[in-house]
Amino acid sequence: MGKLWTIITQFHSLAGYASVVAIESTAKLEDEQWLAYWILYSFLTLMEMVLQPVLEWIPIWYDVKLLLVAWLVLPQFKGAAFLYERFVRPHIKKFGIARDEQHHNGSKGKKVF
Repeated sequence: MGKLWTIITQFHSLAGYASVVAIESTAKLEDEQWLAYWILYSFLTLMEMVLQPVLEWIPIWYDVKLLLVAWLVLPQFKGAAFLYERFVRPHIKKFGIARDEQHHNGSKGKKVF
């Protein structure tokens, strides 16, 4: 159980390897999945740092986090891409972040996201 537990708790390292593989591939969907993963994982880490005093009182927090990160990272589920498409992208479009990026790049009619 020791080696399996080490692998399970090191999903972020596996995600780093998978991210490098995705960068080197020509498949755009893989790139989107891993970019979405790192955005969401960074947000989760930031929220965890801010809410640490509260999370210490929730005994199953680390189990829930492990399951959440597994769902985000495992390609069978594509949880990161799902959350990004469903929740993050609408806010990006709402606040015009993609439009601003297009303007700065000087691209007209080219889709950034």
